[in-house]
Amino acid sequence: MSGDLPTVAAFTDSFHPTVNGVTYTVSTWRDRWQDRDGEMPIVYPESSHDPSPSEYPVPSLRFPFYDGYRIALPRTPNAVGDLEADVVHAHTPFGLGLAGWRYARENDLPLVASYHTPTAEYANYVVPDAATGVVRRASERWERWFLDRADLVLTPSERTRDHVWDLGVDTPVEPLPNGVNVQHFAPTDDAEFRRRYSLPGDRPLVGYTGRHGYEKRLLDLLAAADGLDVTLVFGGDGPARDDLEAEARERDVDVRFLGFLERDELPAFYSALDVFAFPSPVETEGLVAQEAYACGTPVAGVNAGALKETIEDGETGYHYEPGDIDGFRAAIRRTLDERERLSANCLTRRDDLSVERAIDKLADRYRRLLE
Repeated sequence: MSGDLPTVAAFTDSFHPTVNGVTYTVSTWRDRWQDRDGEMPIVYPESSHDPSPSEYPVPSLRFPFYDGYRIALPRTPNAVGDLEADVVHAHTPFGLGLAGWRYARENDLPLVASYHTPTAEYANYVVPDAATGVVRRASERWERWFLDRADLVLTPSERTRDHVWDLGVDTPVEPLPNGVNVQHFAPTDDAEFRRRYSLPGDRPLVGYTGRHGYEKRLLDLLAAADGLDVTLVFGGDGPARDDLEAEARERDVDVRFLGFLERDELPAFYSALDVFAFPSPVETEGLVAQEAYACGTPVAGVNAGALKETIEDGETGYHYEPGDIDGFRAAIRRTLDERERLSANCLTRRDDLSVERAIDKLADRYRRLLE
């Protein structure tokens, strides 16, 4: 125990240099834990990332079906065992999650599992159509097996909690949002950002940032923007980018691809947008939508996954039904029309979004397991 905080050994299959919500959450939680004089060593797949003193890489191989991910051997570095952890927290049900479970079992420690990603939802994008059903069922069985070996399962939203319940998991499941760094994500002067990327100032900006994966359904955003007098802005990168650019050339849309944005650029990116557009149906929280809110930018997004609850219709933006391109276009239009009021509503929710509040709740969950 470090001070009044337990020492938590975190195991994750997603970490730097991979950029995604899991990497952000794990690293941010660790930083905030250390700010409170706690210890949270991180075990992650070995990569080009140069580890800090609290990070412990494990040998890994490139995952051939999903760019940027690596498969790590399910092992715990000896140095982590020497830290005498009080709690084990697994951020994955695979490779290193299995290592975390073994470490917890061998040392009689409570195991917390965060359910970040519904693995079965990605089956359509990593295997042939004929095998999709088999992979989905196998993924769900494995997730259920793993989560039932935890003492507590945390989900980033109530919607994702309900999904875990639907898997048939018997372990207690509680929603705990991952939180946003509201000191970093705040309304920002976007003039220099607009100049740097030559963004127009005479028409609305609608945009998205994040991984350009096929599961994000970004082609739907291109289709919805066709017919709107807006400039569409994509930040980020990923395997679907070439297809997005090819589709953009075929449509009557002013589209700008900015590429990967440094984290320091993101507040200005969100602040420059009039609407953040989010067509991904596989989100467990929709962290980038919450970052947009913290910068005062409302969201038009799909009524699926965690975005069902992340977006409040008429308060922080508007929904559309999955696959309804006309509905998506209408949601963007309506969000643009009511942008000023919706933006003010987003800013009133900044305290609720705070990562500090998430860490308070996380510490309470750990302490309860140790009572």
